[in-house]
Amino acid sequence: MLLATSMFALLRPTALHAQETELRGEVSESAILSDQQRKARQLALAAQGQAPTNAAQDNAPARTYLPASAGAVPDDTDTGDATAAGSVFDPPAATDDTSADTPAPPKPRRRSSTAGQNAADQAKDKAADKSKKKKKPTAADTDTTASTTASTTDATDGADTDQETANRRALTIDSADKQKLDPGAERTDAIEGQKKKPEDDPFAATGVKWGSFVIRPTIEQGLTATSNGDSSSAGKSALLSETALRFSAASDWRENSATIDGYGLFRETVSGYPVHNEQGRIEGQLNVDLDNELRAIAKLGYEAVPESASAPDAIAGVSKQPLRQTVDGSLAVEKHVGKMQYTLTGAVSHDFYGDAKLSNGTSLSQKDQDSTLYTATLRTGYEISPAITPFTEIEVGRRAYDQRIDNEGFERSSTRLGARAGLALDMGEKLSGEFSAGWLREAIDDKNLEAISGATVNADLKWSPERGTTIGLTGKTTVEPTTTANESGDILYSGRLTGERLIRANLTGNAALGLDWRDYIGIDGHDMTLSAEAGLTWWLNRYAGLTTRVRTEKLTSNLPGRDYTANSIFLGVKVQR
Repeated sequence: MLLATSMFALLRPTALHAQETELRGEVSESAILSDQQRKARQLALAAQGQAPTNAAQDNAPARTYLPASAGAVPDDTDTGDATAAGSVFDPPAATDDTSADTPAPPKPRRRSSTAGQNAADQAKDKAADKSKKKKKPTAADTDTTASTTASTTDATDGADTDQETANRRALTIDSADKQKLDPGAERTDAIEGQKKKPEDDPFAATGVKWGSFVIRPTIEQGLTATSNGDSSSAGKSALLSETALRFSAASDWRENSATIDGYGLFRETVSGYPVHNEQGRIEGQLNVDLDNELRAIAKLGYEAVPESASAPDAIAGVSKQPLRQTVDGSLAVEKHVGKMQYTLTGAVSHDFYGDAKLSNGTSLSQKDQDSTLYTATLRTGYEISPAITPFTEIEVGRRAYDQRIDNEGFERSSTRLGARAGLALDMGEKLSGEFSAGWLREAIDDKNLEAISGATVNADLKWSPERGTTIGLTGKTTVEPTTTANESGDILYSGRLTGERLIRANLTGNAALGLDWRDYIGIDGHDMTLSAEAGLTWWLNRYAGLTTRVRTEKLTSNLPGRDYTANSIFLGVKVQR
């Protein structure tokens, strides 16, 4: 009997309290508060003994909790029968016999589409707006109105739910998009009306996209009136046609970078002193990040420039000076170890000369000046801060002439050794660059020739005291060998102070001051060259403008036949892309 009773108890299903009270989903605080208020009113009415009519109104159950998602409760909650469901805190009723035959619960509703839900929400919002416009009820009718509203709301919700369930297929996916626009909604501004950030330089070259590079070409064409056509002691006035081509190309790669720069200058006499001058240069640089915090920098360049009439090796009485061509390249490897910076650079530069054309129509070979310079430089720096890095450099090299013994019987090859110390600055747009000072010596293989040695000064700084103004300072020390008999060569110190000012958005002014000092080795001689230049560029639009500049240059020397003065003015058109 005990076993049979236990089996019967296990086979008899027992309703869960949560299912009986339809406790599904999260119970809100408003539902709990409403239930507590209802019980409090029932206790108050029982104590006062009021009429059953009022009690019936007060006993109207609160609206049954409906979860936010459709289909979470059975459809029988939408019938509007407020008495069918009790409080969530009431115990199970005695009449709830689970063994009795009960009809199968209806299948839960499928979740309505988003468009249907949006349409229903809009209908409810319109009904709420209309109710707000009605007159507020008086205090005497508050209780009755509240009770009536509760029951009416339940009925309305049930009707809306039934209508949604019955007419589910009448709503399409784009029903919400076809709703009428709200005339009170704020209109969004057009894209064209949005404020754009002004450009720093509205007349800067935009460039041309070519593969992974952005190329910015520039051409300048004009006339130059000068008092000295070739900047020599024998030069005379002339009117020259001057054409300058310049371009720059920069890559837009994610990690590594590459740049290419070049220029070409062509000067031809229109009237006056005969001048035929063509020169140009192209140079490329490639930066590659390697493993282990290594960085490689490779450079390669080519230059073709005729020998200047004021150069120490210039040949007098020629119709055209020889053309000097230079091919140079370098490879540097950088390594950062903590705050220490190491850079090892190897460079090669080869110069080869063409023939000079004499006035009688013959040519004079200059092959004895062809030479190659090999150098290796080790640079060590210590980063005091990201803006200041002092450094030291040690340079060794060898200059080898293609012709071991020149036409005068001298062995011109030499060994190079130098050291310098400097400071690198990186303060963003305000101040950047580096400068250094040291000593350089080239010992010539021929014992009869004195070694070329002297102090060196190098600088490349850019300073911007205010936006739109840039001041630059460059300095360079160059060893100039020679094939003149009994002479070793000279050291040339060159310095330039430049300034550029953005006067207006379409008007740019520039100025430059130059000083060159040449110190001859083996003889008591020196040259000093002073120069000054000022110019303006007025942009008609982003692609074309008018440009002009004036220049004066004066060379004084203690050697005979080298002094000259040249004044010139240029006026032309500049086109960029």
